[in-house]
Amino acid sequence: MTGAPPDPGARQRAVAEARATFVRGRRGAEPMRLYETGGLRWRFPRATDVCEAALVNTGGGVAGGDSYRVALALGAGAAVEATTVAAEKIYRSDGPPARIATALELGDGARLRWLPQETLVFEGARLERSLAIDMAADADLLAVETLVFGRLAAGETRIDASLSDSWRLRRAGRLVFADETRLDRAGATLDRPACGAGARAIATLLAAAPGVEARLPDVRAALEGHEAEVEAGASAFDGLIVARLVSASPSRLRKAAIAAIVALSGREPPRLWQ
Repeated sequence: MTGAPPDPGARQRAVAEARATFVRGRRGAEPMRLYETGGLRWRFPRATDVCEAALVNTGGGVAGGDSYRVALALGAGAAVEATTVAAEKIYRSDGPPARIATALELGDGARLRWLPQETLVFEGARLERSLAIDMAADADLLAVETLVFGRLAAGETRIDASLSDSWRLRRAGRLVFADETRLDRAGATLDRPACGAGARAIATLLAAAPGVEARLPDVRAALEGHEAEVEAGASAFDGLIVARLVSASPSRLRKAAIAAIVALSGREPPRLWQ
């Protein structure tokens, strides 16, 4: 007996959520409340001198129709460094997009380095991603997100994938930064000279803190050391620094991003990046 193939949109989908609330404590902060469901888990490495939170996706990747939510809340004076155990993989979708929503909340005087490893976008993937940040006026944030299009080592250099990436940052309740990135047929778009000129990796760096504009020359100097293989630009305004990086080489882009991270924060990325 035969029948019609199953509707791709009706297949079982993964729904996962991970939330963590931190208070000021030893090594800068301590987790006070945790919530984990689906395939997302928090881990807290102890071999560093800072409070480090590492997110694990036990499912190994995100498929079309999956929905993932991540939330971090830092109380007054808490200092946290957050990352992921591995690069996130976005698989091909024959139906709805994968959705990843991240919310970051920083209380008075809180400090957060949000440094997940790369997101790898496979051929045929569809991704809708959002980052919402709500921070106190005197909080300190450094956030870096990197996207790699195609499994380059496997020869997947021309990919037909789509991306919708939305960033919103509110400081003391006021919207101070909004950014929308939309790519359809990502590979073809990034091949255009005015868009990526053949780039396969892109990164956005956002720093927000009182007086952070004074660090702009340091960031630009760090990026200039990689200008032969990474196109990058940085600007500062209203207590923000925003930098964009594009490259045909994900590894070279990572090195440039690390240089900018060190220039801004004086620290290397988490050891998990190694």
